[in-house]
Amino acid sequence: MPDRPTARRPRALVVGGSVSGLFAAAALAEFADVTVVERDALPEGPEPRRGVPQARHAHLVWSGGVRAFDELLPGLVEEIVARGARLVHVMGDMVSRAPNEIWFRRFTATRHRILVCSRDLLDSVIRARVLADDRVTLRQNTTAQALVGDASRITGVRVRTGGEDLTLSADLVVDASGRGSRAPRWLADLGLPQVTEREVNAGVGYATRLFRAPGATADTAFPIVNVQANPANTPGRGGIILPVEGGRWIVTLSGTRGGEPTADADAFADFALTLGDPVIGELIKDAEPLGGVATTRSTSNRRRYYEKLPHWPGGFTVLGDAVAGYNPVYGHGLTVAAQSALALRAVLRSASLTAPGTARRLQRAAARPVAAAWDLAVGQDAFYPGAADTPPTALERFLARFVDRAVATGARNPRALGALLDVMSLQKPAIRLFSPDMLIPMLLGPKKPHVQSPPLTEAERKTAAPY
Repeated sequence: MPDRPTARRPRALVVGGSVSGLFAAAALAEFADVTVVERDALPEGPEPRRGVPQARHAHLVWSGGVRAFDELLPGLVEEIVARGARLVHVMGDMVSRAPNEIWFRRFTATRHRILVCSRDLLDSVIRARVLADDRVTLRQNTTAQALVGDASRITGVRVRTGGEDLTLSADLVVDASGRGSRAPRWLADLGLPQVTEREVNAGVGYATRLFRAPGATADTAFPIVNVQANPANTPGRGGIILPVEGGRWIVTLSGTRGGEPTADADAFADFALTLGDPVIGELIKDAEPLGGVATTRSTSNRRRYYEKLPHWPGGFTVLGDAVAGYNPVYGHGLTVAAQSALALRAVLRSASLTAPGTARRLQRAAARPVAAAWDLAVGQDAFYPGAADTPPTALERFLARFVDRAVATGARNPRALGALLDVMSLQKPAIRLFSPDMLIPMLLGPKKPHVQSPPLTEAERKTAAPY
């Protein structure tokens, strides 16, 4: 008897070779043959990639992201660590001041770990891992021009590559092209309603400089040092020292309107002394810089509410920064990228990729991790002058005051800190802040006194001193 024809695997097309795009491709490969369309040429190893304005600045992957990385691509975190990254204990291996100017005690009882390395290293390991899958194909130097299809269903993408216009057909198109996504225009061109957008822009500017790890710190697990800006004291200024692979420190400084850092290398260390606490300036004043200062102003929080559109075309989904981009200071973008890909995979394990209504389900599922990160970022940035067209609502003000109390409690109580980190790391929803782990210490104590200065040990300060 003749062989039965093998059913064709669905085809998926991902616009953008970003981390969001690569994670989406990894999730989709279980169900479809995937083509990633990338307008630039991607680097072979841990090198800067065009289209990532924050790449040179400090990046963190919270424990919710660490968990999502390994759930999506088992062993990924171990592979990144083997290449030089660190899993840093929160708060045991951190010296951190909250936006309300309270220093956290360095409790070691929490289970939370942050993945720390350069963005170039992180991207290269993820890229190599995903593109090693035979079910994933990369088309570089290829620019997506428009969606193909109509308001009821998308059937592909029109692209330009090598001076030639082509149409790439697909059963599902995923836009992961980042903050510059053209999806709103593409959908409007098909006659669909304009998507609702909201922007909260604290006017933050970033300046980053790379240093050789001073003293003997390259040979030790030197803590992350983080001074967060206070929205109540404008302009808000903050900074972070991130020890990374290769015996280097990534030092990122930030400031809101009227207090932004500049690209002036001679002014960098002096600016670090003005952050509300001079600890970062003191630690880098004698460190050897490795190159100049990189700056960016692409830091606003911007969200597009695709999940609320009354009509949604089949065969199309938007993920990552194309849905919502956040002020990088909160470190949630990479975690949301992985969690959104997991949400996509969960839907497709219960529904056919080509079935009517699946694309809308995918869009709504992707909105859940987006919403959690959005609420955390906007809950701080909305209080800076001029950040939004409308002032914070009464509910937002109440929640901000409650979060301040939660931070003050977590800063000196390990049980409350665990609850706070569950939310900040995007492992659990915000309702966790109203659990007994938080409310009992908040209301009853006992409470250790607040730390009055950066909890760096004398041995750590000596380690950072020049030889």
